[in-house]
Amino acid sequence: MSDPTTAPRPTLEAVAARAGVSRATVSRVVNGGDGVREPLVERVRQAVEELGYVPNQAARSLVTRRHDAVAVVIAEPETRVFTDPFFALQLRGISKELTLHDCQLVLLLTEGRDDHARVGRYLAGGHVDGALVFSLHLDDPLPGLIRGAGVPTVFGGRPCWADGSRGTAPTVYVDSDNRGGAREAVRHLASLGRTRIAHIAGVLDQTSAVDRLDGYRDVMLDADPRLIVEADFTPAGGERAMRELLGRFPDLDAVFAANDLMAAGALRVLRAVGRRVPEDVALIGFDDMLPVAEQTDPPLTTVRQDIEQMGRLMARLLLRGLERRGGEAAGTPGGTPSSVVLPTTLVRRASA
Repeated sequence: MSDPTTAPRPTLEAVAARAGVSRATVSRVVNGGDGVREPLVERVRQAVEELGYVPNQAARSLVTRRHDAVAVVIAEPETRVFTDPFFALQLRGISKELTLHDCQLVLLLTEGRDDHARVGRYLAGGHVDGALVFSLHLDDPLPGLIRGAGVPTVFGGRPCWADGSRGTAPTVYVDSDNRGGAREAVRHLASLGRTRIAHIAGVLDQTSAVDRLDGYRDVMLDADPRLIVEADFTPAGGERAMRELLGRFPDLDAVFAANDLMAAGALRVLRAVGRRVPEDVALIGFDDMLPVAEQTDPPLTTVRQDIEQMGRLMARLLLRGLERRGGEAAGTPGGTPSSVVLPTTLVRRASA
């Protein structure tokens, strides 16, 4: 008996012979071209299925100028990417949307400057149709490398240059209403009668952290600047910040943390020093990542942003832009998709 793994792959010519059409007709159908009558399309598709024909991607790319692959670039070290549920949720949304369009996800992480150069070379090499980029930092060289590569890009989170300060080319991004969500959180704490409300900020070289800090300041207009401590979006960072705040203000009665992981770290410190939550200190996070927010004791009041939906929208906007770009090449009017800012919602649980 012959080994099926060594059998020759069906060719375009074999499909054409089975369908009773020309090789050129099969090529147009397989590569999504126009100008083939529907009965012939159905015959080609049936022949493809019967023979188990798989298009040669390299040959297909020559025809379509598409690779059906998208790079997802996360400007964080892998130790954080694989331990922070935020990235898992966003990647899940991206993966779901790309899968719907039969598109491959290529994950690229950056640990240091050498990785930035590597990512830039990969994108410039024409291996992917576009890039989805998130968790950028203020001095990150990635945007310049991506522009140099000429790769269509959608950003997760509003980049710091989205006001056009880095050129006239429009920047497409998907973000949440970070400032509005932070305002709602702090207003809720104030409505509970809390007066010594502290803020554990995220890394302030990222716009999400800056926007959430601005939302806190919108409500706490006269707050002592020492009530604000910058951390790093990790549980350990939340612990360090909480200890620092208690050292400065032993009588503080509320904390708004810029993400759930830091809120969970802060909660551990409060419990360790005997401060009851919410009786002594009310606590609110940001993200509403259920593996974190519902597992704390008490469960965490937090600002919900739809992280998975953000990922899906990023992929959707990129694919839509690629389709329009293809339409322009074919003489069809196109255009750049608009950025999207998703609303946030305060989810009230037991911590505040």
